[in-house]
Amino acid sequence: MSILSSSTLIGTDVKSPAGESLGDIKDLMIDLTTGRVAYAVVSFGGLLGIGSKLFAVPLRALQQNAQDKSFTLKTTKEALENAHGFDKDHWPDFADRSWQTAVHKHYDTPPYWG
Repeated sequence: MSILSSSTLIGTDVKSPAGESLGDIKDLMIDLTTGRVAYAVVSFGGLLGIGSKLFAVPLRALQQNAQDKSFTLKTTKEALENAHGFDKDHWPDFADRSWQTAVHKHYDTPPYWG
C-alpha cells in the first residue's frame, strides 16, 4: 500500500500504455462521506495550460509507475481528444451519481462507492 500526500500527486505525469504523455494531475476529488480519493483531475492538451481540457479520471483507472514516478491510463491521445471533458470554469457536479456512473463506465472501472 502506498500513502502519498496530495501535493506529491499534483503535477504528476499521466501516460498511455505506449508511453505517450496524456497530461498531468491538476487536482484530486475527495468523497468526504467515505474519505476516499474518488477522482484525479487530469489536464490534457492546450499550450501552457491555455485551452487545455480537464478530465475526471477514477483513481482506480490510474496505475502507478514507480520507475519514473508517473501514472499510466489505459487510453490514447486520440481517445482523450474525443472524450467528454470539462474546462476550468465549468466543472461537473461530482455528487451526481449518474455522472459518476458514466465516468466509471467510460474508464471501465468499478465505482469507488461499491
